[in-house]
Amino acid sequence: MQTATETSLSTTTASTEKKGGVRPLSSVLKTLSLLDAMATVAKPIRLADLTRLIGGERGTVYQRLVTLMAAGWVEQLQDGSFRLSLRAVQVAHAALEQASLGSRMLPVMQRLVTEVGETASLAVLDGDEARIVQRVESDELLRADSKLGSSLSLDNSATGRVLVAFAEAERIAGWRERGVALPDATLLAQVRRDSFAVSGSRLAGVSASGAPVFDAAGRCYAALSLVGPANRFDAGKSREALIRAAEQITRMIQGKEQ
Repeated sequence: MQTATETSLSTTTASTEKKGGVRPLSSVLKTLSLLDAMATVAKPIRLADLTRLIGGERGTVYQRLVTLMAAGWVEQLQDGSFRLSLRAVQVAHAALEQASLGSRMLPVMQRLVTEVGETASLAVLDGDEARIVQRVESDELLRADSKLGSSLSLDNSATGRVLVAFAEAERIAGWRERGVALPDATLLAQVRRDSFAVSGSRLAGVSASGAPVFDAAGRCYAALSLVGPANRFDAGKSREALIRAAEQITRMIQGKEQ
């Protein structure tokens, strides 16, 4: 009896043959099907559980996992479980751009910047840092310098605090084991409760606030932030506008708003 994955692959293969007459590589389809399966679970998954989820032989499933690890799509944790790597996030971001969703986020960010008068950024996790992937500058003469592609600490930045607060417990544990500087548990609990964070250090002369953006599976996809000179920035005054904009982008990602 075929598993759901095998049935899906058979349907895909037949459909492709009818359209172009070229048969797809079934081994590649089966390997890529692991990515689809891993995207349906909220936490890292063990080999035995993944094998039960998709069906097939344990050794074959492991070989495909090794292939995906070599390609940079999957990571193995110290406890032996597997999770998707950040490459999936990068491809997801590219997919959002190609679907014009990235461009559709810009008006939301631009309205936020116009409303509060500070620079807005969207950032995602990139290893042990947060990285800015979208940005709209304020027209104010005094602006915080947070360039597209810049990295931010997980400990002191508002963006980092949001991304850590809503990260999986296993990922947080891994950071702590590697000695990555993180906010303390009390602060993380507060960020989760409020869906809002402020930056810690003002040594660089800037302050920031952040709010989570969630994907269709309810995972924290990114953090939307506002940043400005410390002598002018008022996190409390702009809080409602920031959270409202983050919630609107979440609805866009989840397909609930055009």
